Amino acid sequence: MAILKFRVYWEDEDSVYRDIVIRHTQNFFDFFLVILKSFDFDNKHKATFYRSNDNWQEGREISLELYDKPYRVAPLIMSEVAIGSEIKDPNQKFIFDYDFNKNWRFLIELIQVEKEENKKINYPSCIRSSGIAPSQYGLKGLVDARLTEMEEKYDLKSDALNDGFGEEGDGDDDGKDNYEEESQSPGDEF
Repeated sequence: MAILKFRVYWEDEDSVYRDIVIRHTQNFFDFFLVILKSFDFDNKHKATFYRSNDNWQEGREISLELYDKPYRVAPLIMSEVAIGSEIKDPNQKFIFDYDFNKNWRFLIELIQVEKEENKKINYPSCIRSSGIAPSQYGLKGLVDARLTEMEEKYDLKSDALNDGFGEEGDGDDDGKDNYEEESQSPGDEF
């Protein structure tokens, strides 16, 4: 059984990605769920995949369901389409759009095909994570373990965090400017 390894990039920042492995017989709905889980997103919104080319142009649509919108060609349905049936190229690319109001877009590329399963992995699975996932609903990630790790690593203290202004000018000159204005009479020119 072939195992497909995909790299899923967040469109706005290509250093934020997840590597996902999935059996070629599993469907796009399984892929949809593991992508959302790997980016800490819920699955409450509309979603669709597009088969794509090297220029990231939208091709055949593979949708979560039929939506009330005009289609040139009826989309395939995620739960009915095996991933392997849509692999047309050894470097196959897909676009994944999620939550059409927020317009989350992920770029997906096939990076490896393995012939053997790893018995230690429960497919589909995220096997590599790079970068902090975007926050689906705003500021979710600011007060979690990653911030604590960052505080410890850089020895950040809550009193050390300010509005981004340093301590320049503060100190022994009691608020006066560091230059003196010279007063010259109209006839005292060089």
